[in-house]
Amino acid sequence: MKDKYESPLSTRYGDREMQYVFSPDMKFSTWRKLWVALAESEMELGLPITKAQVDEMKSHIYDINYDVAEKREAEVRHDVMSHVYAYGVQCPTAAGIIHLGATSCYVGDNTDIIIMTEGLKLIRKKAVTLIRHLSKFADQYKDLPTLAFTHFQPAQPTTVGKRATLWLYDLVVDMEELEHRIDSMRLLGSKGTTGTQASFLELFDGDYEKVKQLDRKIAEKMGYSSVQPVSGQTYTRKVDSLVLCTLANFAQSAMKFSGDIRLLQHLKEIEEPFEKKQIGSSAMAYKRNPMRSERISSLARYVIVDTVNPAITASIQWFERTLDDSANKRLSIPEAFLATDAILNLYINVVDGLVVYPKVIEKHLREELPFMATENIMMKAVKKGGNRQELHEAIREHSMAAGRRVKVDGLENDLIKRIAEDPLFGVSEEEISEELSPKNFVGCAPMQVSDFLENTINPLLQKYKDILPADPKINV
Repeated sequence: MKDKYESPLSTRYGDREMQYVFSPDMKFSTWRKLWVALAESEMELGLPITKAQVDEMKSHIYDINYDVAEKREAEVRHDVMSHVYAYGVQCPTAAGIIHLGATSCYVGDNTDIIIMTEGLKLIRKKAVTLIRHLSKFADQYKDLPTLAFTHFQPAQPTTVGKRATLWLYDLVVDMEELEHRIDSMRLLGSKGTTGTQASFLELFDGDYEKVKQLDRKIAEKMGYSSVQPVSGQTYTRKVDSLVLCTLANFAQSAMKFSGDIRLLQHLKEIEEPFEKKQIGSSAMAYKRNPMRSERISSLARYVIVDTVNPAITASIQWFERTLDDSANKRLSIPEAFLATDAILNLYINVVDGLVVYPKVIEKHLREELPFMATENIMMKAVKKGGNRQELHEAIREHSMAAGRRVKVDGLENDLIKRIAEDPLFGVSEEEISEELSPKNFVGCAPMQVSDFLENTINPLLQKYKDILPADPKINV
């Protein structure tokens, strides 16, 4: 429909797989699975619920009668009770025992935990795919010297592959946090209106052991090993805050990568993929704007800022619960997941199509190498009997003069020629040139890449070898 607002995360950026995780079908079928788990567990613990009733409920998990639920909600203004009613219409023999002893948060909060867990697993799938692609890039270019930067000023050279390991290691840290968060996800369980499980204690005639068993059974049926040990009516909203912080970790790493690519594209050293018929600018037809990296940065900024929402929500919950979390959760959590998924899709796409220009990289490096080689040149001159202090001052003066020639006059760097012509040094231009091979200045970078890939990345990828690679599609 073109006559009402739709989130661009759904229409423009979002991946269909993540959209399903936060879809009504996923939400309400999970509600029904939870109602089945509750009824079945209550039956197993001795309540007067029949297998026929449970089977009837199981047969209508996915054919949700939305029209009945929506009509009912317009009358009663309560989404959970509307779906209890709609489920009962389809399951007439079980209608009386659906949601028995539970409060709204039984389905609402448990479903939120399940959905967020599934979303995190999908993020993991995308992250593993990204690490696979980026590790190949790092390995391919581990020996290619490039000018490194501190403060975006030329610094001691590194290699293109070594720089890629910096992007990779950020993702490794993010993966560690992601795994911890997935492992820490616990269902709310069946805690009742204020977390005291009073309604269930009443149902089981004061048998606290059965109340505890109910929690464990529901968790097991829903694929979880544990539930929250204590709660009010809701699970602690700190869980939402921690989940979004985990997503924001990936947003931070992606934004750092995208910023580096944008700068490298300006330098014409590395470019993001640019399709044959892609238009870079409506006015300047020659332009190749880094639009994918810019979009990563834009979406990442949204996710990072969005972490404030659940943080504030967690901090202002009153006693056993208030409802000022609900509307905010409906917006902040799905949008953060969809945006993070879109970021990773773009990150994968950019890495998979990076274009490296070795000649430009070498040109920029050789323009700066004379300055960086001065320490080696000075040591060679000292070995021939020169005075280090005098040589240091002479190099400083020659460097300043060569720098002025480059910056003020726009001419080539003539530092090597100046030093070779200075009798104080006693070294020829040929001798100095021997010092200027770029590979002499990258230190341990190539070996560091190999070690990092072997000792950190390969074990990680082996751990996730059963995760099939994601194949993200970029819509625009």
